[in-house]
Amino acid sequence: MRFLSWLVTTAIALAVATWLVDGIYFTGPTRGQAEIEHKLVPLVVVALILGVVTSFVKPVLTVLSIPFIVVTLGLFLLVINAALLKLTSWVAGQLDVGFHVERFWPAVGGALIITVVTWIVDGLVGDDRR
Repeated sequence: MRFLSWLVTTAIALAVATWLVDGIYFTGPTRGQAEIEHKLVPLVVVALILGVVTSFVKPVLTVLSIPFIVVTLGLFLLVINAALLKLTSWVAGQLDVGFHVERFWPAVGGALIITVVTWIVDGLVGDDRR
């Protein structure tokens, strides 16, 4: 149940990021029922890719970046999250999922939005990990 809750939360956060940030998008139809049908499975796949990338790559990057994180009072974590979102976009491109993050600044904005939306949705849904 916890995995499903995490997956839905991450998918919602990704959907909000693609909706709000110009440089983050899914390929395919852009309106109506066709858009929902075409982008629902890729959204879940990208959420899974982001979860795998975050689980395996983020701890390594965080440990290697401790001096930068300390000097920037934690703001470098946002850069790490943006890099992970770009890496997710690259992996999705290799798998032909149709998810794209164009440049660095949209990745930073998307990482910030994903973080905030995840906090909000976790707060509303309730976190059963405790």
